[in-house]
Amino acid sequence: MRKLTDLESVQRRLECHRVSLSSLSEAGSAFDAEPVREIFRELSAQMPAAPMSNQHNALRTLTAVEGSLLPALPRMTWGLWLNEHHHAARLHLHFEVARGIPADASITTGQGSEVRQLRQHFHAGRLHVLDRGYACQDLLVDIQAARASYIVRTKECTAFTTARQFPLPARASAAGVVRDVLVDRLDSNHHKRTPFEPVRLVEIQTDTSRLVLLTDQLEMPADLIALAYRSRRSIELFFRWFKCTPGCRHLLGESLNALSIQVYAGLIASLLLSIRANQKPTRRTFEMVCHYMAGWAKEEELQRHLNENNRQPSGPGQTVCRTVLSSTQSGARINSLRLNRRRTLSASGIAGTA
Repeated sequence: MRKLTDLESVQRRLECHRVSLSSLSEAGSAFDAEPVREIFRELSAQMPAAPMSNQHNALRTLTAVEGSLLPALPRMTWGLWLNEHHHAARLHLHFEVARGIPADASITTGQGSEVRQLRQHFHAGRLHVLDRGYACQDLLVDIQAARASYIVRTKECTAFTTARQFPLPARASAAGVVRDVLVDRLDSNHHKRTPFEPVRLVEIQTDTSRLVLLTDQLEMPADLIALAYRSRRSIELFFRWFKCTPGCRHLLGESLNALSIQVYAGLIASLLLSIRANQKPTRRTFEMVCHYMAGWAKEEELQRHLNENNRQPSGPGQTVCRTVLSSTQSGARINSLRLNRRRTLSASGIAGTA
């Protein structure tokens, strides 16, 4: 980065002078990461609302919440994680599925509690979809008290008392739903703690496992609840894209504050790409923007690439209707094909041995 500021074209475009190496190394401690985070959140709020069909309108505010480890160097002692050989920071991310963009984020050490971070960053009016690590009754009560909603996976062995059973329509059965009940008590009878409000338990049978979901959405169709949880994979896909494509694996600083600035800057870049491309950025789009910034590609060529990608309606707002629905359904078909292939190979092996 310091060498870039030696170039006359860079100085002319950015209206800056040559930056010394000491200035870059001091930036991680001289500047606070919180204002950069506020810029990221403000930019995220400027993204247009998601155009959705009436069928999936209940998932407009669906927000996947998850944490992911960012590997740190051994000399970054503040990132001590499992033992002296593991160092990492943790990115806690809120990802709006309908718009296909990150909405909020925070960075802690690798041992940072995901439940504690979610408690500090509730968003009223949003439907949070959570994995088993967030299945805490106190957390669910706090989410409801903050006027938010949740869909969270819990353990298969969770004890509960059924208050009422909902009927299973054909669409719910097709989505794999095998149980849909209203629960008035979680855990066994000797626990005195009861839910803040009635809780709905939805059980889904997949090809490889059984999913037990808890939600406070009493009116939402069971097939949409199943779709909402399966759409949580969109945040995992974003983590993979964010770590691999923008090149955020190369650390520019060794303090937690410097790492936070770098991560927030990377999230801002991903939002700018989404705004410019009007869709979830791909690796090819990222490369074309880099070629344009380097002067190798003309603006007309960049626009032609974006127009080719936008021939089919695929803006960020259509993630639930297209990306989530199609990918989860195709993912289920792929898993089914893989399972059938394993069975065929196993049968072939037995037949061959016989």
